[in-house]
Amino acid sequence: MIPILDCYSGRLHYIFGVMEQKALQALVGQAVKKTFAEFAGQKLETDQLAVTLMDLCEAENPASAGYRGDTPIYPASVVKLFYLAAAHRQMEDSKLRDTNALRDALRDMIVDSGNEATSYVLDLLTDTTSGPELPPAELEQWSHKRDTVNRYFASLGYTGVNANKKTWHDRPYGRDRQIIAEFKSERNFLTTNATARLLIEIVARKIISPIRCEQMKELLKRDFARADNADNQAREYTGRALPPDAKLWSKAGYMSQVRHDAAHVELPSGARFVLVIFTAGHSDEKEIIPFLARQIVEDYEAA
Repeated sequence: MIPILDCYSGRLHYIFGVMEQKALQALVGQAVKKTFAEFAGQKLETDQLAVTLMDLCEAENPASAGYRGDTPIYPASVVKLFYLAAAHRQMEDSKLRDTNALRDALRDMIVDSGNEATSYVLDLLTDTTSGPELPPAELEQWSHKRDTVNRYFASLGYTGVNANKKTWHDRPYGRDRQIIAEFKSERNFLTTNATARLLIEIVARKIISPIRCEQMKELLKRDFARADNADNQAREYTGRALPPDAKLWSKAGYMSQVRHDAAHVELPSGARFVLVIFTAGHSDEKEIIPFLARQIVEDYEAA
C-alpha cells in the first residue's frame, strides 16, 4: 500500500481508495487466512465463511473487498435490517401509517431482535398474516404479496436477496409452512455484499430520506463498551474486537446453523468501514467473528 494524505485526520495513513482495491482485498484475504488457521481445530471449512469489507474513506465511492461475498446464505435475524428499510420506505410513501405500534415493533425487531415484532412488521409490509393452510388460488395470491420486500430491493438493483419469511423461535406452521411445500419457496437468504450495500446506504443517508436513515441508524447503535450491557449484539460479535472509544452500529443474526454480524464501525483515528461476516456450521463458536474483525481493526490501527 502507498502512504498518502489521510482523509480522516491529516496524518499519513494507508487508506483504501479506488486505487487501493487490491490492498483492501489483500487485507481481507489475510484476515480470512488467519481465521481459518486459528479455527482449524474446530474444523472451520472454506465454505462456512463469507466476508465483505467496504472502506468509507471516500463515502461516495467506497472501496470494497470480500471472500465469498456473493454467496447466498441463510441470514437469520440479519434479514430484519431489510425489513426495517422496507418499512421506512413504505412509511415515506404513505403506504404504511407511521404509528406508535409500528415504531415500537421496529425498535423491538432491531434493538432486541424480537421475532414477534418481526412477524408484525412483515405482516404490515406485505398485507399478509400467518394462519391455517389456504386453498391453492388464495395461497398463490398470498405468496405474491409476501414477495413485496423482494420486489422493492430488486427495483433498486439488489441481487442475492430473498426476504419473504418470518423469523421463528422453532419453525413455521400453517400457510407459512404450506408455501414452502407448494411453491418450493426458498428460505430467506442474503449475501454479505447485499447486506453491506444496505448498511452503507443507511449510513450514507441514501436509501430513503436523510431523517429516516438517521432514525434507522439510531436503532442500530450499540453500546459495546459498557461492561454491564445485556445486549449480546453489542458484546458478542464485532464489538468484542473494537477499542473502547470506537463507535458501532450493527445487526447480528444467530440460530442453530449460523452466526452473523453486519457492522458499521468508526475507529478513534476517524477510519470508517462496514464489515459483514457470515458463518455457518459453527453457530455456538463465539470467537470466529470477533477474531476476524480484530484482524481488520488491527490493520487499520497499525497503518
